[in-house]
Amino acid sequence: MIHSKKAAMLLLWLFSAVAGAQKVSILGDSYSTFAGHVAPAWNAVWYKGVESDPNYARNDVHEVGQTWWSLLIAQKGYTLERNNSFSGSTVSYSGYRKETYTDRSFVTRMCDLGNPDIIFVLSGTNDSWANAPIGKYQYKKWKRADLFNFRPAFCYMMDYLTTNYPHARIVNICNSELSPEVTESQAVICKHYKVTHVLLKDIEKQAGHPSQKGMKAIAEQVAAAL
Repeated sequence: MIHSKKAAMLLLWLFSAVAGAQKVSILGDSYSTFAGHVAPAWNAVWYKGVESDPNYARNDVHEVGQTWWSLLIAQKGYTLERNNSFSGSTVSYSGYRKETYTDRSFVTRMCDLGNPDIIFVLSGTNDSWANAPIGKYQYKKWKRADLFNFRPAFCYMMDYLTTNYPHARIVNICNSELSPEVTESQAVICKHYKVTHVLLKDIEKQAGHPSQKGMKAIAEQVAAAL
């Protein structure tokens, strides 16, 4: 009888802990993807965890539990609300080879994050790598043409997130080794919107993407900022 009471109390505690856990959503690019763990399900992913994938041999992150966000969620006791990450996506509408990325840009996907308590944004890598136009700092009256530039698009995204998810804490994560313009712009804009800003340092990468060691470093640096 005593053991059954203890078991019941333990189950009740676990239920309460899960029910009270903070829900997190992720708005990201390839660094935050893993096959079967993004939504919508058709989002392109980089980490697939299958040996037949060419990236398997180029990077040692082979399980979803090795991703930065899985490590952080496990460490902090969070629950995942939605991981809307899309490999190769840019914040702005300007993609690689001067293609238009309105279908996958961050400003297109930012409305689909569920009802989170915390939103982690890890962006800017592809804008930097694709040499997307930087543009000017612009905090209001955006037009579609403005969103082909990184600074106006990043401003628009932060304005939307802080306005439309008023009860969520926004945490911006800036990748290491990006262009000075993209790196500085994120810091300036996050300060304007009073958004927590984490500048990553010394992230080990394989094939341009965080390795297991790099993923652990991201989780640790974000956890420290929180």
